[in-house]
Amino acid sequence: MALVETLSSLERRMTISVPLQPLQAQIHARLSQIARTAKLAGFRPGKAPLGLVNQHYGDQVRDEVYSGAVEKSFGDAVEEAKLRVAGFPNIEHKPFDAASENLEYIATFEIFPEVNVGDLSKLKIERPVIEVADADVKKTLDVLVQQRVSYVPVKRASKKGDRVNVTLTASIDGKEVESTGKQGIDLVLGEAGRLPAFDDALVGVKAGSDKTFEITYPADHQPAQLAGKTVSYSVMAVSVSEPKLPEIDADFAKSLGIEDGDVKKMKAEVTESLKQEVNKRVNAKLKEQVFQALVESADFEVPRVLMGTEINRMMETTMQNLKQRGADMSTIKLEPSMFEDQAKRSTKLRLLLGNIINTNGLHANAEQIRAMVDVFSQSFERPDEVVTWYYADPKRLDEPSALATEENAVAWVLSQAKVTDKKVKFDDLMGNA
Repeated sequence: MALVETLSSLERRMTISVPLQPLQAQIHARLSQIARTAKLAGFRPGKAPLGLVNQHYGDQVRDEVYSGAVEKSFGDAVEEAKLRVAGFPNIEHKPFDAASENLEYIATFEIFPEVNVGDLSKLKIERPVIEVADADVKKTLDVLVQQRVSYVPVKRASKKGDRVNVTLTASIDGKEVESTGKQGIDLVLGEAGRLPAFDDALVGVKAGSDKTFEITYPADHQPAQLAGKTVSYSVMAVSVSEPKLPEIDADFAKSLGIEDGDVKKMKAEVTESLKQEVNKRVNAKLKEQVFQALVESADFEVPRVLMGTEINRMMETTMQNLKQRGADMSTIKLEPSMFEDQAKRSTKLRLLLGNIINTNGLHANAEQIRAMVDVFSQSFERPDEVVTWYYADPKRLDEPSALATEENAVAWVLSQAKVTDKKVKFDDLMGNA
Protein backbone atom coordinates (compact mmCIF):
# COMPACT_ATOMS: atom_id res chain seq x y z
CA MET A 1 0.00 0.00 0.00
CA ALA A 2 1.48 3.38 -1.01
CA LEU A 3 0.47 7.02 -0.63
CA VAL A 4 1.83 9.40 -3.31
CA GLU A 5 2.40 13.09 -2.54
CA THR A 6 3.33 15.75 -5.13
CA LEU A 7 6.07 18.00 -3.75
CA SER A 8 6.80 19.90 -6.97
CA SER A 9 6.35 19.51 -10.71
CA LEU A 10 8.84 16.63 -10.74
CA GLU A 11 9.37 15.62 -7.10
CA ARG A 12 7.22 12.95 -5.48
CA ARG A 13 7.07 11.37 -2.05
CA MET A 14 5.70 7.91 -1.32
CA THR A 15 4.92 6.39 2.05
CA ILE A 16 5.00 2.61 1.69
CA SER A 17 4.10 -0.07 4.22
CA VAL A 18 5.25 -3.70 3.85
CA PRO A 19 3.79 -6.50 6.06
CA LEU A 20 6.53 -8.24 8.03
CA GLN A 21 4.95 -11.68 8.39
CA PRO A 22 5.81 -12.89 4.84
CA LEU A 23 9.34 -11.53 5.32
CA GLN A 24 9.82 -13.55 8.52
CA ALA A 25 9.18 -16.71 6.51
CA GLN A 26 11.88 -15.64 4.02
CA ILE A 27 14.32 -14.96 6.85
CA HIS A 28 13.63 -18.38 8.40
CA ALA A 29 14.12 -20.10 5.03
CA ARG A 30 17.38 -18.25 4.42
CA LEU A 31 18.75 -19.11 7.87
CA SER A 32 17.79 -22.76 7.39
CA GLN A 33 19.71 -22.79 4.12
CA ILE A 34 22.78 -21.24 5.77
CA ALA A 35 22.56 -23.75 8.64
CA ARG A 36 23.12 -26.64 6.21
CA THR A 37 26.71 -25.54 5.55
CA ALA A 38 27.54 -23.12 8.40
CA LYS A 39 30.88 -23.67 10.13
CA LEU A 40 30.63 -22.61 13.80
CA ALA A 41 33.10 -23.33 16.57
CA GLY A 42 32.36 -26.61 18.38
CA PHE A 43 30.13 -28.01 15.67
CA ARG A 44 30.69 -29.96 12.50
CA PRO A 45 29.70 -28.13 9.27
CA GLY A 46 25.90 -28.04 8.99
CA LYS A 47 25.28 -29.36 12.53
CA ALA A 48 25.02 -26.06 14.47
CA PRO A 49 21.61 -25.35 16.10
CA LEU A 50 19.40 -22.92 14.15
CA GLY A 51 19.32 -20.59 17.18
CA LEU A 52 23.11 -20.29 17.13
CA VAL A 53 23.07 -19.71 13.37
CA ASN A 54 20.52 -16.97 13.96
CA GLN A 55 22.83 -15.31 16.52
CA HIS A 56 25.66 -15.20 13.97
CA TYR A 57 23.79 -14.47 10.75
CA GLY A 58 20.33 -13.23 11.78
CA ASP A 59 21.01 -9.47 11.55
CA GLN A 60 22.72 -9.81 8.19
CA VAL A 61 19.95 -11.97 6.73
CA ARG A 62 17.19 -9.71 8.10
CA ASP A 63 18.84 -6.63 6.58
CA GLU A 64 19.19 -8.37 3.21
CA VAL A 65 15.55 -9.55 3.18
CA TYR A 66 14.19 -6.19 4.34
CA SER A 67 16.33 -4.30 1.82
CA GLY A 68 15.08 -6.58 -0.94
CA ALA A 69 11.51 -6.01 0.22
CA VAL A 70 12.00 -2.24 0.12
CA GLU A 71 13.42 -2.41 -3.40
CA LYS A 72 10.65 -4.68 -4.70
CA SER A 73 7.81 -2.83 -3.00
CA PHE A 74 9.08 0.50 -4.31
CA GLY A 75 9.29 -0.90 -7.85
CA ASP A 76 5.77 -2.32 -7.58
CA ALA A 77 4.42 0.96 -6.15
CA VAL A 78 5.80 3.20 -8.90
CA GLU A 79 4.64 0.73 -11.56
CA GLU A 80 1.14 0.74 -10.08
CA ALA A 81 1.17 4.55 -9.96
CA LYS A 82 2.55 4.64 -13.53
CA LEU A 83 5.49 6.83 -12.56
CA ARG A 84 8.81 6.95 -14.44
CA VAL A 85 11.47 7.46 -11.78
CA ALA A 86 14.50 9.57 -12.68
CA GLY A 87 17.61 8.41 -10.82
CA PHE A 88 17.64 6.69 -7.45
CA PRO A 89 15.10 7.48 -4.71
CA ASN A 90 16.03 8.75 -1.25
CA ILE A 91 14.75 6.09 1.20
CA GLU A 92 14.08 6.94 4.87
CA HIS A 93 13.03 4.36 7.43
CA LYS A 94 13.42 3.49 11.09
CA PRO A 95 16.06 0.89 12.00
CA PHE A 96 14.98 -2.48 10.65
CA ASP A 97 15.11 -4.09 14.09
CA ALA A 98 12.56 -1.53 15.34
CA ALA A 99 9.87 -2.70 12.90
CA SER A 100 6.99 -4.66 14.45
CA GLU A 101 4.00 -5.60 12.28
CA ASN A 102 4.88 -3.51 9.21
CA LEU A 103 8.03 -2.15 7.65
CA GLU A 104 7.21 1.45 6.77
CA TYR A 105 9.46 3.76 4.79
CA ILE A 106 9.31 7.04 2.88
CA ALA A 107 10.73 7.29 -0.65
CA THR A 108 11.41 10.74 -2.13
CA PHE A 109 12.29 10.90 -5.80
CA GLU A 110 11.97 12.78 -9.07
CA ILE A 111 10.09 11.62 -12.13
CA PHE A 112 10.93 12.17 -15.77
CA PRO A 113 9.31 15.28 -17.21
CA GLU A 114 6.87 15.31 -20.08
CA VAL A 115 9.28 16.10 -22.90
CA ASN A 116 7.91 18.68 -25.29
CA VAL A 117 9.86 18.62 -28.54
CA GLY A 118 7.95 21.55 -30.01
CA ASP A 119 7.09 22.42 -33.59
CA LEU A 120 10.19 21.34 -35.51
CA SER A 121 8.92 22.94 -38.73
CA LYS A 122 9.79 26.30 -37.17
CA LEU A 123 13.45 25.38 -36.65
CA LYS A 124 15.80 27.25 -39.02
CA ILE A 125 19.00 25.43 -39.97
CA GLU A 126 21.75 26.66 -42.31
CA ARG A 127 23.58 23.93 -44.22
CA PRO A 128 27.17 24.93 -45.15
CA VAL A 129 27.85 24.45 -48.86
CA ILE A 130 31.41 24.31 -50.16
CA GLU A 131 33.33 22.92 -53.12
CA VAL A 132 36.96 21.91 -52.74
CA ALA A 133 38.95 23.98 -55.24
CA ASP A 134 42.47 23.49 -56.63
CA ALA A 135 43.65 26.36 -54.44
CA ASP A 136 42.44 24.50 -51.34
CA VAL A 137 44.37 21.40 -52.39
CA LYS A 138 47.50 23.50 -52.96
CA LYS A 139 47.13 25.14 -49.56
CA THR A 140 46.80 21.73 -47.92
CA LEU A 141 49.90 20.47 -49.72
CA ASP A 142 51.77 23.55 -48.52
CA VAL A 143 50.81 22.66 -44.95
CA LEU A 144 52.02 19.07 -45.48
CA VAL A 145 55.28 20.45 -46.85
CA GLN A 146 55.70 22.68 -43.79
CA GLN A 147 55.08 19.71 -41.52
CA ARG A 148 58.02 17.90 -43.15
CA VAL A 149 60.48 20.76 -42.85
CA SER A 150 64.10 19.94 -41.97
CA TYR A 151 66.75 22.33 -40.65
CA VAL A 152 70.28 22.88 -41.91
CA PRO A 153 72.97 24.56 -39.72
CA VAL A 154 74.16 28.00 -40.93
CA LYS A 155 76.93 30.37 -39.82
CA ARG A 156 74.95 33.57 -40.32
CA ALA A 157 72.94 35.48 -37.74
CA SER A 158 69.48 34.14 -36.95
CA LYS A 159 66.26 35.47 -38.44
CA LYS A 160 62.55 34.71 -38.16
CA GLY A 161 61.78 31.16 -39.25
CA ASP A 162 65.16 29.82 -38.17
CA ARG A 163 65.55 27.17 -35.50
CA VAL A 164 67.87 28.28 -32.70
CA ASN A 165 69.24 25.86 -30.14
CA VAL A 166 69.93 27.69 -26.87
CA THR A 167 70.75 27.20 -23.23
CA LEU A 168 69.28 29.78 -20.88
CA THR A 169 68.63 30.87 -17.34
CA ALA A 170 65.76 33.10 -16.23
CA SER A 171 65.72 35.26 -13.09
CA ILE A 172 63.21 37.47 -11.30
CA ASP A 173 64.63 40.08 -8.90
CA GLY A 174 67.98 38.31 -9.02
CA LYS A 175 66.53 34.90 -8.12
CA GLU A 176 66.84 32.13 -10.69
CA VAL A 177 63.42 30.70 -11.62
CA GLU A 178 64.29 28.57 -14.66
CA SER A 179 67.35 26.97 -16.23
CA THR A 180 67.98 24.53 -19.07
CA GLY A 181 71.34 23.57 -17.57
CA LYS A 182 73.77 22.32 -20.19
CA GLN A 183 70.99 20.77 -22.25
CA GLY A 184 70.04 22.99 -25.18
CA ILE A 185 66.45 23.48 -26.32
CA ASP A 186 65.22 24.13 -29.86
CA LEU A 187 63.18 27.27 -30.56
CA VAL A 188 61.69 28.15 -33.96
CA LEU A 189 61.67 31.95 -34.06
CA GLY A 190 58.27 33.40 -34.91
CA GLU A 191 56.44 30.09 -34.47
CA ALA A 192 52.73 30.43 -33.63
CA GLY A 193 52.02 30.45 -29.91
CA ARG A 194 55.39 31.84 -28.90
CA LEU A 195 55.91 35.19 -27.15
CA PRO A 196 56.92 37.66 -29.92
CA ALA A 197 59.11 39.78 -27.60
CA PHE A 198 61.21 36.74 -26.65
CA ASP A 199 61.77 35.68 -30.26
CA ASP A 200 62.53 39.25 -31.32
CA ALA A 201 65.34 39.32 -28.74
CA LEU A 202 66.90 36.23 -30.31
CA VAL A 203 66.85 37.56 -33.87
CA GLY A 204 70.44 38.34 -34.91
CA VAL A 205 72.27 35.86 -32.64
CA LYS A 206 75.01 33.57 -34.02
CA ALA A 207 76.16 30.14 -32.91
CA GLY A 208 78.38 30.53 -29.83
CA SER A 209 77.18 34.03 -28.95
CA ASP A 210 75.70 35.15 -25.61
CA LYS A 211 72.87 37.59 -25.03
CA THR A 212 71.06 39.00 -22.02
CA PHE A 213 67.72 40.80 -22.13
CA GLU A 214 64.64 41.53 -20.06
CA ILE A 215 60.95 40.94 -20.80
CA THR A 216 58.04 42.38 -18.85
CA TYR A 217 55.12 40.01 -19.20
CA PRO A 218 51.56 41.36 -19.57
CA ALA A 219 49.24 41.25 -16.55
CA ASP A 220 47.05 38.57 -18.15
CA HIS A 221 49.93 36.30 -19.17
CA GLN A 222 49.69 32.54 -18.70
CA PRO A 223 51.18 30.89 -16.72
CA ALA A 224 50.12 33.33 -14.01
CA GLN A 225 53.48 33.03 -12.20
CA LEU A 226 54.99 35.35 -14.82
CA ALA A 227 52.02 37.74 -15.18
CA GLY A 228 53.15 41.33 -14.69
CA LYS A 229 56.70 40.23 -13.82
CA THR A 230 59.96 41.43 -15.37
CA VAL A 231 62.18 38.44 -16.19
CA SER A 232 65.92 38.66 -16.91
CA TYR A 233 67.22 36.13 -19.42
CA SER A 234 70.79 35.01 -20.03
CA VAL A 235 70.98 33.06 -23.29
CA MET A 236 73.74 31.26 -25.17
CA ALA A 237 73.08 30.30 -28.78
CA VAL A 238 74.45 26.79 -29.42
CA SER A 239 73.46 26.63 -33.09
CA VAL A 240 71.42 28.38 -35.77
CA SER A 241 69.67 26.37 -38.51
CA GLU A 242 67.57 27.49 -41.45
CA PRO A 243 64.48 25.66 -42.71
CA LYS A 244 64.62 23.46 -45.77
CA LEU A 245 61.31 22.49 -47.33
CA PRO A 246 60.97 19.25 -49.32
CA GLU A 247 60.08 19.30 -53.01
CA ILE A 248 56.69 17.96 -54.07
CA ASP A 249 58.11 14.99 -55.95
CA ALA A 250 58.05 11.20 -55.92
CA ASP A 251 59.83 10.99 -52.56
CA PHE A 252 57.33 13.38 -51.05
CA ALA A 253 54.44 11.33 -52.48
CA LYS A 254 55.95 8.16 -50.98
CA SER A 255 56.16 9.89 -47.57
CA LEU A 256 52.37 10.33 -47.80
CA GLY A 257 51.82 6.62 -48.46
CA ILE A 258 51.81 6.58 -52.28
CA GLU A 259 54.01 3.52 -52.84
CA ASP A 260 54.85 4.19 -56.51
CA GLY A 261 55.54 7.90 -55.88
CA ASP A 262 52.93 9.05 -58.41
CA VAL A 263 52.45 12.78 -57.70
CA LYS A 264 49.13 12.96 -59.60
CA LYS A 265 47.78 10.07 -57.55
CA MET A 266 48.97 11.80 -54.38
CA LYS A 267 47.12 15.01 -55.30
CA ALA A 268 43.98 13.00 -56.12
CA GLU A 269 44.11 11.29 -52.72
CA VAL A 270 44.67 14.62 -50.95
CA THR A 271 41.66 16.02 -52.82
CA GLU A 272 39.50 13.05 -51.80
CA SER A 273 40.67 13.31 -48.18
CA LEU A 274 39.77 17.01 -48.17
CA LYS A 275 36.30 16.25 -49.54
CA GLN A 276 35.77 13.66 -46.80
CA GLU A 277 36.95 16.11 -44.14
CA VAL A 278 34.71 18.85 -45.54
CA ASN A 279 31.73 16.48 -45.46
CA LYS A 280 32.60 15.49 -41.89
CA ARG A 281 32.75 19.13 -40.77
CA VAL A 282 29.56 20.08 -42.58
CA ASN A 283 27.75 17.24 -40.79
CA ALA A 284 29.25 18.35 -37.47
CA LYS A 285 28.03 21.92 -38.08
CA LEU A 286 24.56 20.65 -38.92
CA LYS A 287 24.46 18.45 -35.81
CA GLU A 288 25.60 21.37 -33.65
CA GLN A 289 22.83 23.59 -35.05
CA VAL A 290 20.19 20.87 -34.61
CA PHE A 291 21.16 20.28 -31.00
CA GLN A 292 21.16 23.98 -30.18
CA ALA A 293 17.83 24.57 -31.92
CA LEU A 294 16.23 21.63 -30.08
CA VAL A 295 17.40 22.87 -26.68
CA GLU A 296 16.27 26.44 -27.34
CA SER A 297 12.83 25.45 -28.68
CA ALA A 298 11.92 22.96 -25.92
CA ASP A 299 10.49 24.07 -22.60
CA PHE A 300 10.42 21.58 -19.73
CA GLU A 301 12.06 21.15 -16.34
CA VAL A 302 15.15 18.95 -16.04
CA PRO A 303 15.33 16.54 -13.05
CA ARG A 304 17.95 17.68 -10.55
CA VAL A 305 19.11 14.13 -9.95
CA LEU A 306 19.98 13.65 -13.63
CA MET A 307 21.75 17.01 -13.69
CA GLY A 308 23.74 15.99 -10.62
CA THR A 309 24.87 12.79 -12.30
CA GLU A 310 25.96 14.73 -15.38
CA ILE A 311 27.82 17.31 -13.28
CA ASN A 312 29.72 14.54 -11.50
CA ARG A 313 30.64 12.97 -14.84
CA MET A 314 31.87 16.28 -16.22
CA MET A 315 33.92 17.03 -13.11
CA GLU A 316 35.55 13.60 -13.23
CA THR A 317 36.36 13.97 -16.94
CA THR A 318 37.81 17.44 -16.38
CA MET A 319 39.96 16.22 -13.49
CA GLN A 320 41.33 13.34 -15.57
CA ASN A 321 42.13 15.70 -18.47
CA LEU A 322 43.93 18.12 -16.16
CA LYS A 323 45.97 15.30 -14.61
CA GLN A 324 46.98 14.03 -18.06
CA ARG A 325 48.20 17.54 -18.92
CA GLY A 326 50.36 17.57 -15.80
CA ALA A 327 48.33 20.14 -13.86
CA ASP A 328 49.00 20.54 -10.15
CA MET A 329 45.66 19.35 -8.78
CA SER A 330 46.43 20.73 -5.30
CA THR A 331 46.03 24.24 -6.74
CA ILE A 332 42.80 23.50 -8.64
CA LYS A 333 39.39 23.36 -7.02
CA LEU A 334 36.47 22.35 -9.19
CA GLU A 335 33.01 23.39 -8.04
CA PRO A 336 29.73 21.81 -9.26
CA SER A 337 28.41 25.28 -10.11
CA MET A 338 31.09 25.55 -12.83
CA PHE A 339 29.36 22.78 -14.79
CA GLU A 340 25.72 23.47 -14.00
CA ASP A 341 24.71 25.26 -17.21
CA GLN A 342 26.51 22.78 -19.44
CA ALA A 343 25.08 19.82 -17.51
CA LYS A 344 21.55 21.22 -17.76
CA ARG A 345 21.92 21.63 -21.52
CA SER A 346 23.35 18.15 -22.13
CA THR A 347 20.74 16.49 -19.88
CA LYS A 348 17.91 18.34 -21.61
CA LEU A 349 19.32 17.41 -25.01
CA ARG A 350 19.63 13.75 -24.04
CA LEU A 351 15.96 13.67 -22.96
CA LEU A 352 14.92 15.35 -26.20
CA LEU A 353 16.90 12.97 -28.39
CA GLY A 354 15.59 9.97 -26.45
CA ASN A 355 12.03 11.15 -27.00
CA ILE A 356 12.58 11.72 -30.74
CA ILE A 357 14.31 8.36 -31.18
CA ASN A 358 11.73 6.33 -29.27
CA THR A 359 8.68 8.11 -30.68
CA ASN A 360 9.81 7.77 -34.28
CA GLY A 361 11.57 4.40 -34.16
CA LEU A 362 14.99 5.78 -35.09
CA HIS A 363 17.25 3.20 -33.45
CA ALA A 364 20.12 2.23 -35.76
CA ASN A 365 19.78 -1.03 -37.69
CA ALA A 366 22.55 -3.57 -38.25
CA GLU A 367 23.65 -2.02 -41.57
CA GLN A 368 23.96 1.46 -40.04
CA ILE A 369 25.93 0.14 -37.09
CA ARG A 370 28.29 -1.70 -39.44
CA ALA A 371 28.74 1.47 -41.51
CA MET A 372 29.72 3.36 -38.35
CA VAL A 373 32.20 0.60 -37.39
CA ASP A 374 33.70 0.88 -40.88
CA VAL A 375 34.15 4.64 -40.35
CA PHE A 376 35.91 3.99 -37.04
CA SER A 377 38.20 1.37 -38.59
CA GLN A 378 39.43 3.54 -41.48
CA SER A 379 41.84 5.48 -39.28
CA PHE A 380 43.73 2.28 -38.39
CA GLU A 381 46.42 0.50 -40.37
CA ARG A 382 44.47 -2.79 -40.50
CA PRO A 383 40.76 -1.90 -40.75
CA ASP A 384 39.60 -5.52 -41.07
CA GLU A 385 41.15 -6.42 -37.71
CA VAL A 386 39.41 -3.45 -36.06
CA VAL A 387 36.04 -4.54 -37.46
CA THR A 388 36.63 -8.08 -36.15
CA TRP A 389 37.52 -6.66 -32.72
CA TYR A 390 34.26 -4.68 -32.52
CA TYR A 391 32.10 -7.67 -33.41
CA ALA A 392 33.94 -10.05 -31.06
CA ASP A 393 32.03 -8.54 -28.11
CA PRO A 394 28.48 -7.13 -28.51
CA LYS A 395 29.18 -4.51 -25.82
CA ARG A 396 31.82 -2.93 -28.06
CA LEU A 397 29.06 -2.05 -30.51
CA ASP A 398 27.36 0.23 -27.97
CA GLU A 399 29.32 3.32 -29.06
CA PRO A 400 28.91 2.94 -32.85
CA SER A 401 25.25 2.01 -32.28
CA ALA A 402 24.64 5.13 -30.18
CA LEU A 403 26.35 7.40 -32.72
CA ALA A 404 24.47 5.86 -35.65
CA THR A 405 21.19 6.28 -33.76
CA GLU A 406 22.10 9.90 -33.02
CA GLU A 407 22.73 10.48 -36.73
CA ASN A 408 19.26 9.07 -37.48
CA ALA A 409 17.74 11.55 -35.02
CA VAL A 410 19.63 14.48 -36.56
CA ALA A 411 18.57 13.45 -40.07
CA TRP A 412 14.93 13.17 -38.93
CA VAL A 413 14.98 16.65 -37.34
CA LEU A 414 16.53 18.08 -40.52
CA SER A 415 13.70 16.49 -42.54
CA GLN A 416 11.19 18.40 -40.37
CA ALA A 417 13.03 21.74 -40.09
CA LYS A 418 13.52 24.63 -42.52
CA VAL A 419 16.97 24.00 -44.00
CA THR A 420 18.63 26.57 -46.26
CA ASP A 421 21.97 26.28 -48.01
CA LYS A 422 24.69 28.81 -47.22
CA LYS A 423 27.94 29.05 -49.14
CA VAL A 424 31.01 29.18 -46.92
CA LYS A 425 34.71 29.60 -47.55
CA PHE A 426 37.04 26.64 -47.22
CA ASP A 427 39.23 28.40 -44.63
CA ASP A 428 36.22 29.40 -42.54
CA LEU A 429 34.90 25.84 -42.45
CA MET A 430 38.30 24.36 -41.66
CA GLY A 431 39.07 27.00 -39.03
CA ASN A 432 42.20 28.23 -40.82
CA ALA A 433 43.55 31.62 -39.87
